[in-house]
Amino acid sequence: MEAAINVNNIKKNYGEVNALKGISFDVKSAEMFGLVGPDGAGKTTTIKLLCGLLQPTGGSAELFGFDLVKDIVKIQKHIGYLSQKFSLYGDLTIDENIEFFANLHGVKDYKKRRNELLEFTRLTPFRTRLADNLSGGMKQKLALACTLIHKPNVIFLDEPTTGVDPVSRRDFWKILSNLQQDGVTIFMSTPYLDEAERCNRVALLNKGEVLSFDTPQNIKQSLNKSIIEIVCSPTLMAYKILKEKSSYEVQMFGDRLDIVVTEYEKDYGIIEKLLIENGIQMIDHRVIPSSLENVFIHLIGEIKDNAS
Repeated sequence: MEAAINVNNIKKNYGEVNALKGISFDVKSAEMFGLVGPDGAGKTTTIKLLCGLLQPTGGSAELFGFDLVKDIVKIQKHIGYLSQKFSLYGDLTIDENIEFFANLHGVKDYKKRRNELLEFTRLTPFRTRLADNLSGGMKQKLALACTLIHKPNVIFLDEPTTGVDPVSRRDFWKILSNLQQDGVTIFMSTPYLDEAERCNRVALLNKGEVLSFDTPQNIKQSLNKSIIEIVCSPTLMAYKILKEKSSYEVQMFGDRLDIVVTEYEKDYGIIEKLLIENGIQMIDHRVIPSSLENVFIHLIGEIKDNAS
């Protein structure tokens, strides 16, 4: 499949701060691509660079074969950008907001397209409602409709479901899936690793560096270890005991511990004995498939170990 985006060793510095330390990846045409990482990882900086809103400090990138720096005017005709704080006009209706962005992009005969987008996002019954009176999920749908009014080939979405309720989030994902089926390339950033599972490929980003870049399935398999999920009480004390008195990698998720082991049969016995001897009540345990979150935490831990 043809690449829509090629990023080669892109760097971005803000003074002495290295926001991006030389990242590389590609995005295929009609792919749903996820840039995944915590706040401060460099996700927004990457998207702003690819939209031409920032200049790279080093490296290069191409979109549709156009050079990111030399051909940015040509590139911007083919892209849509939904930022974290998309600026809707609260005193305009849904219809009027879409009309405004159609005029902004020079779309003259926009009414048919607007009607299609309203049907697509299920906003038709609310088209006369002011943007200020919409729920968070409806505002995101309207923002997406405004982003799509000029039929971009690629849309960049910066954490589009942050702060959106679960029902609206599911609706939003259905809309994105339908867009992808229509041939639109979707480049999205998210802090939610469970969302990243829906993407064709993902890049795990941390402190301006790509830790892993592949399909979610391949990244999960790359751990090549077993995960024991343990339910015990008190959980926090168990976590501290394992961190202080064993060499096992332990990750805490609410009331559960995920422990990365090499051999389940041998390692679980050692873990169970250590916890019971230290007054921990064992409630349940099971072996689970590794998740993207397990792998991400593991990779960050490896970096810290190598640095120390």
